[in-house]
Amino acid sequence: MPETTTPAERRRRFDRSALRADLRAALPDATAALAVTAGIFAWLYARVSSGESMTLQVMPDLADADRYWMYWLCQAFGWSGLLWAWITIMLGLVRSGARPGRVGVPAARIERWHRTTGLTTIGLMTAHAAMFFAELVRGNEDGLSWPGRLATSFAEVFVPGFYSSGTGRIAILIGLLALYLAIPLGLLYYLRRTTGPRMWRALHRFVIVVYVLSVWHTLLYGTNVWYDSAFRTLVWLLQLPVAVLLLVRLLAPARPGGRLGPRDAARSPGPLSAARLIGRVAAAATVVVLLVVVATGRDGGRTPGVTGAGLNVGQGQVWAGLAVLLVAVAVVAHRLRPARRTVTDRAGSRRGGPPLD
Repeated sequence: MPETTTPAERRRRFDRSALRADLRAALPDATAALAVTAGIFAWLYARVSSGESMTLQVMPDLADADRYWMYWLCQAFGWSGLLWAWITIMLGLVRSGARPGRVGVPAARIERWHRTTGLTTIGLMTAHAAMFFAELVRGNEDGLSWPGRLATSFAEVFVPGFYSSGTGRIAILIGLLALYLAIPLGLLYYLRRTTGPRMWRALHRFVIVVYVLSVWHTLLYGTNVWYDSAFRTLVWLLQLPVAVLLLVRLLAPARPGGRLGPRDAARSPGPLSAARLIGRVAAAATVVVLLVVVATGRDGGRTPGVTGAGLNVGQGQVWAGLAVLLVAVAVVAHRLRPARRTVTDRAGSRRGGPPLD
């Protein structure tokens, strides 16, 4: 007999009630994020109006703050989005550690904060892209009709690899990949009834890649950080606690299955133990690199009056990295897929007999 599902079961595949509850709980968080965004926008606007913004050394046409207000609002959403992504990652690492209760907050509350800030982060990332789209629509006036301006701007902002100018060839590509990966990886919790708890937890861990791409996007395309050493130092400093918490999380995971002691390694397959060891070594090396960068201030950033080096990463390498990531996600999903049970199977089990054919 073919597999069948009832309408109630189809609705339960995606936990809409939990999503609605988290969206309601995220309202104060989102309000605070908008307030922070407004403050950042006012500050950026004032710096441009006074001529203090280092961005004007790269793009002097943006000195008209009133004309390009949508661009500066886009930048403000980008900065608040990065801040909320940092908060979300920190909460997730604290929650998934061996003793989340040591911070004095119940683990369930930390997990709720992690989910609500994650939803806010996705909203801020979307607003960041939307404001850039609006600015391009306004600016694409050269012989284009309104449909042409909308189509061209949409492709440049929302189609990965379409933007072809300067640093944006890479920066916008990885920013879009971060956005498009954040949505499914961030919402996996609400599909846990379908994927099973082991799969969604394992796949959700890949969200750290979204954060890395977001930081990379900021350092590549955030014109505020190109020449302002204080901005760059702040961005790097924020990564230090993330790297330390990630290392602690890897060294002392909450679940016994993720530990790497001699007895644990004997119970785990060789490739899995090797992967865990590589992750710990990489996290430790990252902490050292971050400390060196913060201490020396030398991170390969631009210097006023000096021609910077060209991009050392091309779109092909980014796409290849994405392919490797998707293969890893597919392997994890296949390995942890839950056993498929039909309605008939469950009915037969309840009756104490085998399912009917």
